[in-house]
Amino acid sequence: MKESIVRYDKYKAVCKIEYSKDVWARGWNVKFRKSGKSLCVIYPKKNYFTVLVVVGNKEKEHVENLLTQFSEYIQKIYHNTREGNGQKWLMIDIISKNTSYQDVLRLIDMRYVQKGIIP
Repeated sequence: MKESIVRYDKYKAVCKIEYSKDVWARGWNVKFRKSGKSLCVIYPKKNYFTVLVVVGNKEKEHVENLLTQFSEYIQKIYHNTREGNGQKWLMIDIISKNTSYQDVLRLIDMRYVQKGIIP
């Protein structure tokens, strides 16, 4: 928990809780933004949550160069996600604090750095 708080403080992100009426992601979500740019969106579910991390043009090459260092689960999601407008919207289910959890944090870190956001 302390690590999560430290990371949140590191980004100094704006946290916004809202209800989405989108058909594919209806319900409550928590959006984290920094300098007007999305870092991630968390969708709470029963007994788990889903994190949306967008891999855009700026992050794509970096993510793909390091993809083999991510869990098989993240690699599978990445390869199975269609690209649209130069982006991949990765919807990652987090059931426990396992490798996928750490991978999501790494993806958010990459997005943070590649967006040129200065802490």
